[in-house]
Amino acid sequence: MTDMITNILTTTVLYSTPLILAAMGGLFSERSGVVNIGLEGLMTIGAFTAAVATLGTGNPWLGLLFAMLAGMILAVPHAVASVTFKADQVVSGVAINFLALGLSVYLVKHLYDGAGQTPVVLNKLEAVKIPLLGDIPVLGPSLFNALPTTYIAILVVIVGSFLLYRTPFGMRLRAVGEHPHAAETAGISVAGMRYIAVIISGALAAIGGAGLSIAIGSEFNQGTVAGQGFIALAALIFGKWRPYGVLGAAAFFGFSVALALIGQLIGLTKVVPSEVLSMLPYVLTILALAGFVGKAEAPAAIGKPYEKGSR
Repeated sequence: MTDMITNILTTTVLYSTPLILAAMGGLFSERSGVVNIGLEGLMTIGAFTAAVATLGTGNPWLGLLFAMLAGMILAVPHAVASVTFKADQVVSGVAINFLALGLSVYLVKHLYDGAGQTPVVLNKLEAVKIPLLGDIPVLGPSLFNALPTTYIAILVVIVGSFLLYRTPFGMRLRAVGEHPHAAETAGISVAGMRYIAVIISGALAAIGGAGLSIAIGSEFNQGTVAGQGFIALAALIFGKWRPYGVLGAAAFFGFSVALALIGQLIGLTKVVPSEVLSMLPYVLTILALAGFVGKAEAPAAIGKPYEKGSR
């Protein structure tokens, strides 16, 4: 029984990690007033770049760094379209998703002789055990003997919460997402803050995607991300655009993945078809959004292009 609880908790932490990182990226963007439906595409380009860079350099940390840079670069067109040209932010995000998937699949086939996936990444990010804490029963193996991306995700939540609620930068970011005209009057550059926020979202979502290809998994193919960016978006809404809310919501969706996987391992498929168990995370996502989206209060200026001087 103890082993099963440990397995469920470990799997929950493992699959929550990319969701936390991507959702925190979305949080920075949307708290500034820019909708970022492109999280799926940003995770995809991160997963692709991390796998290719790790294969090329033999160093997964360089793979993570290149993934972050790729995410920041891909986020720029979304920022330009949403902030400078005041385009529909949803349409721009959808375009980012299609662009990232098409570009990564094309480049994989071009780089690896028409193959639909990269070769296996041998030099993956390995779990790092924290002395003493890693030996705690049940909690130790899952929380303190985890992948580096898990520690990064927890750090991002703590630092992100401090930045948003305890620093002038966070105050300005939230101000442009709630009352951009008042923020501009106070001397804050609405466009500048929104650019920074969208680029941060690109970096964090790409790191989340990188974890799927060089930490949890060991290759990139067009199914590596498999809708995780959209679930991260759901976690952002479910978590009410707050860092610790996002952490809890991502853990909930990670737990649903754990239940589906553990269910298959213990033979639950003899009673419930494996396809139904695989659908569990997505069904719970829909149920969570149906139950909570109406109660969640989004930033007041989210999705609204800022027109200087307008009312």
